[in-house]
Amino acid sequence: MLVGAVGAGYVSDRLPLGQMMAMVPGSGCNIKGGISQDTGERVYHVPGQSDYNDTAISVTKGERWFCSEAQARRSGWRKAQI
Repeated sequence: MLVGAVGAGYVSDRLPLGQMMAMVPGSGCNIKGGISQDTGERVYHVPGQSDYNDTAISVTKGERWFCSEAQARRSGWRKAQI
C-alpha cells in the first residue's frame, strides 16, 4: 500500500506504508535510529537507555524510527552501547 505524505519541505506520493510509519513519532515505532554528527555512524536507541530521551530524530538528515530492533539491524543500524 502506498500513501501520500506532506511535511515541511517534503512531499511524496509513493512511499510504502511501512516507511511512512517509520517516519512518524508515536506510530508505535518507538526505537530511535540516529546518525552521529561526528562519525556518520547509524545507532539506534531503545526506550529505557540512558540517552533515549535526549535523542532527537531528524528525518531530513536520514534518521528514522524503527518498530523493532531486528528492523533497525537489517537497515544497517547498531544498538547504542549506553
